[in-house]
Amino acid sequence: MPVSAPPRKTEPTQSDRLSDRVGPNATPPLAFAAVILANVALAFGPLFVRMADVGPVASAFWRIMLAVPVLILVALLGPARPRAPGKGQMSLWMLLLVGGIAFAGDLGAWHIGIRQTTMANATLFGNSATFIFPLYGFLAARAWPSRSQGVALLLAALGAGLLMGRSYQADPRHLVGDLMCVLAGVLYAAYFVLMVRVRRVMPPVPALAWSTIASALPLLVFALMLGERVWPGTWGPLILLAVGSQIIGQGLMIYALGLLSPLVIGLALLVQPIVATAVGWIVYGETLALPDLVGVAMVTVALVLVRRGSTRTVAKTGDRDNE
Repeated sequence: MPVSAPPRKTEPTQSDRLSDRVGPNATPPLAFAAVILANVALAFGPLFVRMADVGPVASAFWRIMLAVPVLILVALLGPARPRAPGKGQMSLWMLLLVGGIAFAGDLGAWHIGIRQTTMANATLFGNSATFIFPLYGFLAARAWPSRSQGVALLLAALGAGLLMGRSYQADPRHLVGDLMCVLAGVLYAAYFVLMVRVRRVMPPVPALAWSTIASALPLLVFALMLGERVWPGTWGPLILLAVGSQIIGQGLMIYALGLLSPLVIGLALLVQPIVATAVGWIVYGETLALPDLVGVAMVTVALVLVRRGSTRTVAKTGDRDNE
């Protein structure tokens, strides 16, 4: 009687190892604490930008330059070193270059907006890439959004319009700051799209190192073209900005992104405008009226719906792949 061969063992995929480690519905306490601390640290960025005695774009330049040595050191000490793309990879160089310029435009526009609107609006509109990026996903997949995703996008647009209208009524000068922060969110979404393509062929830490280096020179050029003061008289706020926003904030966020679901990350992002609103109220006496709170609530619901819809889409795709 023939003996059947034992079933061949297959190596677990990266997603299998991740699900075994954290479980389908688990939220690792350390990763959850990391993402909360990351958003708290990032929420203090606008305060340090306002405290800096250089121009807003110049402060973005120093945020990058002061963090670059630490980022390169971490990349060199890590398992994936930031090696340059080899010959014949000009398209990868172009993606990194354009991505760095987009990130420079994001920081420059956001820092300008920070000084011309409230801290709450600056952090809220500056994170608008959270619900802008799904639009790219719909176009790339050539698919219409689901009902919940469509409702989320509508709520986000109405909430953003309500906040900008209220900001203009309180002080017309805030409208310019709001628009600059929205522009920053769009540029960040473009940067994210470009970096997704880069990460297909390059590990995340080297990709982040190269794109960060690419953003330094454009920020310096932008600051000089605007006639801003570049060399600071006081380094304290800039050091705090680099350490808090770029090293601690982004570092903890990158760590948490690999361990938490998109829904948890999306909810955690809401910590930023909450903390920024508290800081703006304590330090600058900025307050929110009822319509402002309604606008914030609409954008909050939109963020949750978009993240939940994205999570369900990924789950369904994974089920079909396993059939």
